[in-house]
Amino acid sequence: VQLQASGGGLVQAGGSLRLSCAASGRTFSTYVMGWFRQAPGKEREFVAAISWSGDSTYYAESVKGRFTISRDNAKNTVYLQMNSLKPEDTAVYYCAASKVFGMTTISSYAYWGQGTLVTVSS
Repeated sequence: VQLQASGGGLVQAGGSLRLSCAASGRTFSTYVMGWFRQAPGKEREFVAAISWSGDSTYYAESVKGRFTISRDNAKNTVYLQMNSLKPEDTAVYYCAASKVFGMTTISSYAYWGQGTLVTVSS
């Protein structure tokens, strides 16, 4: 599966952005989808994941209550709605696909998009 992330940009603290990740192929619904992020000088970290049907989600503590992951299998797209953004949310955000739900490690995700930059100004 090929992934294409979009929707990043510059936003003020407290603002919102919605990221999208479009997937190619007809097997999108067979993958768990996740979002990761990598801030400058830091390691890539898990943000959120959603199950195959979308009925289960999982979040990093740092974004819980502010970010919402969702998917539309008919459109082969996964979303990340980010509200109440903070300067520490500044990072390149990556979408990724896995066959296993509940995993937060990079190695658990076999396919990756190219990343989209989110910059939150204070």
